[in-house]
Amino acid sequence: MYHYDQIDRDLVQARVDEFRDQVRRRISGELTEDQFKPLRLMNGLYLQLHAYMLRVAIPYGTLSSAQLRALATLGRDYDRGYGHVTTRQNMQFNWVGLGDVPDALQLLADHDMHAIQTSGNTIRNTTTDPFAGATDEEIEDPRVWCEVIRQWSTLHPEFSFLPRKFKIAVTAAQNDRAATQVHDIGLQLYPNEDGEAGFRVLVGGGLGRTPYVGELVRDFLPKEHLLSYLEAILRVYNMHGRRDNLYKARIKILVNEMGTEAFREAVEEEWQRLLALGPGGSVDLPDAERARIAAFFKGPDLTADPDGEAVLKEARADSRALDRWAEVNLHPHKVSGHAIVTISLKPIGKPPGDITSNQMDALADLADQYGQGEIRTTHEQNMVLPHVRQADIPALYQALEEYGLASPNAGRITDIVACPGLDYCNLANTRSIPIANQIQERFDDLDRERTIGELKIKISGCINACGHHHVGHIGILGVDKKGEEFYQVTLGGASDEQAAIGTIVGRGLSADEVVEAIDRVVRTYLDIRRDAGERFIDTYRRLGAEPFKEALYAEA
Repeated sequence: MYHYDQIDRDLVQARVDEFRDQVRRRISGELTEDQFKPLRLMNGLYLQLHAYMLRVAIPYGTLSSAQLRALATLGRDYDRGYGHVTTRQNMQFNWVGLGDVPDALQLLADHDMHAIQTSGNTIRNTTTDPFAGATDEEIEDPRVWCEVIRQWSTLHPEFSFLPRKFKIAVTAAQNDRAATQVHDIGLQLYPNEDGEAGFRVLVGGGLGRTPYVGELVRDFLPKEHLLSYLEAILRVYNMHGRRDNLYKARIKILVNEMGTEAFREAVEEEWQRLLALGPGGSVDLPDAERARIAAFFKGPDLTADPDGEAVLKEARADSRALDRWAEVNLHPHKVSGHAIVTISLKPIGKPPGDITSNQMDALADLADQYGQGEIRTTHEQNMVLPHVRQADIPALYQALEEYGLASPNAGRITDIVACPGLDYCNLANTRSIPIANQIQERFDDLDRERTIGELKIKISGCINACGHHHVGHIGILGVDKKGEEFYQVTLGGASDEQAAIGTIVGRGLSADEVVEAIDRVVRTYLDIRRDAGERFIDTYRRLGAEPFKEALYAEA
């Protein structure tokens, strides 16, 4: 993983010192809240429903064990003993005191972390595949390019005050675990017919009140031109994006209003101007600098373990619990005898995506012992140990179970993505966490979960879609109706390589109706699927919404 150089450290430390003085002036009354708001947002500090919330950047979801311990300390010393993994691979702390924030930021800076550009109309944390550098599906590690984008975009003077926030995701595998098609810019790294690696560039994806799947604006972009092409896109957006209407300011609206072809032409024209500057003025990265950054991502020196698979197989045969967990929480590694381990943060009855400080410390220790000292966060609000020997997995599982981190549900119906909702957020209309917990409790049966198979439920407490409900196989959106909480259901969404926006199937359901209605939809799926191998999303695509709509409202 990348390590800060002195430039990084000086920049972050200067921001901590600056914000410490700004907080002092806010507490003393020298700054009003209106004056302080843009300053705190530049440092990832929100004022939520009940308290301040600090959002910590985790670039492309990669953490060292030391950094995870620092986050554990932050939660323990400055919050209520836990953190919340977000759908942007960051971590939020929901109860920080204003006076403690400078010390919390100093703690982060001491461990090469910060909260810069986790809010505001800037280029946010670039996200990627949590299996990056470990899966054999990818053509190269996409985190190299995420780091290039991080360095280019951090405090970029031209893009510090965009029309709205801006999100980029990168993948280098055919299986898109980074949701690239529903980002402002999605970058898909792949080899062309000549075997050269380059980017497929999609622009204008996004969720919120007007969800879109991104449009293809360039089928193949040579890697060496990534930054200049990104700069051209951002310049077009900066020049033409609307600033008169908050709800029409995202680049997806601009692409839709201009039309894909006109937008593409504008970007190409701007890009040619940048290229014409020549080597002396180009924003593209020199080869030597790309190589320097890439060297940080060569990964651990793993040795193939031909006996590991047999060891794990025998352990699974002896333990039904281990076998069921391994069935869904393990994924193939590019080095034989190793595995990628998903740590579900969705135990039944707990807020989805939360992890306690004690659990963070324990996971950091386990990463050192079994996982090369590296941890990933995912946009589905889980965590990953990317490099684990298969022979070590039985011992790892026992330890995870001891710390409440061994939920065997990755990708299944109780692995629910949910925003904090009205329990925390002042923008929310409804509560998300209680509905998620009620659905979990309804399906808290491992045999039934296994029968259902892969089914992704995502819940948002308002139209801002922080729970990504639009791309859930079953999406649930909280809406307010005359002061009462209702839930609108969408079906058929997906964020993978077959990305789709879910279809609204009817009127909102009350909090008392929604869980039973979801249960009826699932029972209908089990009745009408072709066979046990046909996933919910496959059945929906084959038959459409009608049979599920009938089930949803059958007894409502």
